[in-house]
Amino acid sequence: MEGRVQVAIYADDPLTRTGLATELRRRPDIELVEPTAGGSARVVVLALDALTASSLELIRMMRSREGTQVVLVISSLSDDELLAVVESGACSVLWRWEATTTWLSRAVVRAATGEAALPSDLLTRLLKRVGRIQHDVLRPQGLSLGGLSDRERRVLRLAADGFDTDEIAGELAYSKRTVTSVVHDITVRYQLRNRTHAVAYAIREGLI
Repeated sequence: MEGRVQVAIYADDPLTRTGLATELRRRPDIELVEPTAGGSARVVVLALDALTASSLELIRMMRSREGTQVVLVISSLSDDELLAVVESGACSVLWRWEATTTWLSRAVVRAATGEAALPSDLLTRLLKRVGRIQHDVLRPQGLSLGGLSDRERRVLRLAADGFDTDEIAGELAYSKRTVTSVVHDITVRYQLRNRTHAVAYAIREGLI
């Protein structure tokens, strides 16, 4: 990463904004820019007491700017709010009581390179919530978090190994029509061009 990281701070009270700015000014690799000029900021630090619908919309708006990452500094988050924050595109979350120069600047610099970070307790809660979604919602439908069923993964793995449609059908004891239908469903769902594109996509995204 070249040059200083430009950072804009948005806070729900001026005292918090002043405190965060004081912490970040101690780092020579960070340059503060005014929130009104936030469009030029590489990282936006959003400091809140509580999450609201408007703050989620603000995160989405900031993330819509090309190359802008958001670090959320907040006092508390429920499990549902945590999922909403992740979905909105926030790169990192930091508890307000942990927003020291060391931890805050580390989160900002990592965000500037596209790295995400969560406190260990939030990461544990997120993984448990995702696990419940996997167990209660996806698994009963034969789906994984990647959105592929076991049958779809088996077909794509064989296609990735160079098997043609007839060979895949014979290997899995499916009809040729079933194999063709499975590949078609995948290409439609992910808006892919053909079977080769589907295989490349699945490998790249770690789905098989």
